[in-house]
Amino acid sequence: MNRTRKALPWVMIIIWAALVAGALPLAARLDGVKSDSVVDYLPSSAQSTQVTALETRLPRGQDYEFLIVYVRDSGLTQEDKDTVKRHLDTLIARFGKPGVPPPNEGKVDLSPDGKAAFTIASVPSERGAPATYIDGMRAVVAERPAGLDVKVSGPGGIEADIDTVFDGIDESLLIAATIVVALILVLTYRSPLLWLIPLLCAGAAVVLSQAGAYLLVEAFGLTVSDQNSAILIILVFGVATDYALLIVARYREELRLQDEPLSAMGTALRRSAPAVVASAATVIAGLLCLLAADMNSLKGLGPVATVAILSALAAMLTLFPAVLVLLRRPAFWPRIPRLGDPGPSASSLWSRLGEAVARRRVTAVAGSLLLLGVMALGLLTPASPLRQMDQFVNKPESISGLQQIPAHFPDLGGQPLIVIGKAETGDRLRAAAQSTPGVSQITKGQLGNGLTEFAVLLRHKPDTPPEYAAIETLRARIAAVDPSARVGGPSAQNLDTIKAAAADERRLIPLILLVVSLVLGLLLRSVVAPLVLIATVVVSFAAALGVMTFVFVQVLGLPGLDPTLVVLGFLFLVALGVDYNIFLMTRAREESARIGTPRGVVRALVTTGGVITSAGVVLAATFGAMATLPLVFMIELGLLVAFGVLLDTLLVRSVLVPGVALLLDWRVWWPRLPVPASGSPAPAESPVGTR
Repeated sequence: MNRTRKALPWVMIIIWAALVAGALPLAARLDGVKSDSVVDYLPSSAQSTQVTALETRLPRGQDYEFLIVYVRDSGLTQEDKDTVKRHLDTLIARFGKPGVPPPNEGKVDLSPDGKAAFTIASVPSERGAPATYIDGMRAVVAERPAGLDVKVSGPGGIEADIDTVFDGIDESLLIAATIVVALILVLTYRSPLLWLIPLLCAGAAVVLSQAGAYLLVEAFGLTVSDQNSAILIILVFGVATDYALLIVARYREELRLQDEPLSAMGTALRRSAPAVVASAATVIAGLLCLLAADMNSLKGLGPVATVAILSALAAMLTLFPAVLVLLRRPAFWPRIPRLGDPGPSASSLWSRLGEAVARRRVTAVAGSLLLLGVMALGLLTPASPLRQMDQFVNKPESISGLQQIPAHFPDLGGQPLIVIGKAETGDRLRAAAQSTPGVSQITKGQLGNGLTEFAVLLRHKPDTPPEYAAIETLRARIAAVDPSARVGGPSAQNLDTIKAAAADERRLIPLILLVVSLVLGLLLRSVVAPLVLIATVVVSFAAALGVMTFVFVQVLGLPGLDPTLVVLGFLFLVALGVDYNIFLMTRAREESARIGTPRGVVRALVTTGGVITSAGVVLAATFGAMATLPLVFMIELGLLVAFGVLLDTLLVRSVLVPGVALLLDWRVWWPRLPVPASGSPAPAESPVGTR
């Protein structure tokens, strides 16, 4: 039996080696099933999504439209105009559909000031994603007279540039996260070996989670974007490292009490695994709430992130302990825990903090709430939704080209809207569109299979409130003529995204609160404690969002907030913030059964303070690594979650939660009080005086 127990670590490592070897080919296929098209993020009920579906019934099928913009500051020459026509003919011949004329019939628009021109090149979607041929299109227009500036823009150009930005993003984020976590673990453990073990185990979990995400996409048709894939990597690294820190802390305690590492690890897992599993269950419960979202991108993130949490949990409860046991005590060198070594000093920072909070619990609670309330005032900072053209940190060619349109064409705002309706209503649909305030130009599109299509150009700047109002008016007038007609296009997609994200906020935030509260209630066997923990995390989120909204707008000068930032930030900060409260309060309940709630809360803060703070710093740094990516949304989400985790770790969990628990005393566990092994209620006396 003893020999069998000793073989368990080796068996576990062999199993994981086989799992990773089998998962690697599947993980490599994840890139092939990702989608970063805005319309794929939206629900099927959105008009812009329905336009994309209707386009497949037209003779050319769905088109990607590229806006080719030409500018010469001194005025276009005849040679320039001839070049525009030559380029368009070449693009139609190389990238169009043979035998089917282009929907715009080769039209070229010249600007009133004579300095610019643009034309639209439509490419059937059957040629593949724009990123696969954008270089070929730009090579065509590169042959031009000296001094003529040419940019490939429009919906197709923007999508191609998005794909280019995301190309290799997983690898970049993996490297950044690894470096950040490695530095913090080295500083935390001060060991040349111990920091490497969590990273290797997290790497195995990443491979397993990517393979699982691929299988989910194949089995259920989930929408997985590069953003979701990046979040998957961050979650695995952050959560796995957190679990590792907690397990190592318990293992180190047991190595001071037991001689055999295998037995010490067994005890450490018995004592830490329930809190770790409960933490994972809470995060998973919150993530699965995303299945109720309208946005496909959010709905797809729920199961994918769940796989990430499960992979991290499995790795850190099986592979990580196995490796630690095999390396034995030298894994901690030079700070090797010896049998009989004393535990944490009573005069430690966390001991002094616990005593201070216990003595001045009212001051601690009131001061924390006041500070958080002041931070939340940042929510009053005006912030507009992030526009599609502002999502890049470094402006690509497609965006700079689009911005030249209103500069030279005062009557044109930006990208075209696509209208599709019944063929027999075509003339009336165009008349209704032409009479809509804000409409500048209508361009002929495809006709066939009982459908008519045309493009509408507005005077308003793209993705602005006046343009959104014009789109709503256009949709209403079109629907009055043909209720089945739909209006899509890039700006319509962004409008639909804002509306769907707002609806998801109203639906998901209460659902997440309810589900997480129920999980906490079952875990802590209490009604009061879950309500306290949820309330503190919500207040913490409001403070974090307030501060970061002010920073994003007033300090960093970011152009707006992504429509999904609030719901994703809320999900991660509530789920992950509750995590640390779980670690604290489960230890507090354990200690309260022995020495009473007041002393138990202080003891829990002393024993978990260092490790939970280290875990919070690691998780914050991991999410902070997202700020290295060249997309505004990733920067906003990464910084929001990083700051929120630090705020929750350093203030809410260290001061506010213990303060409230001390004020409530035994009532925090109501209705089921902690009972020690003797079976009698634990004492309720305060450890120190209160003020």
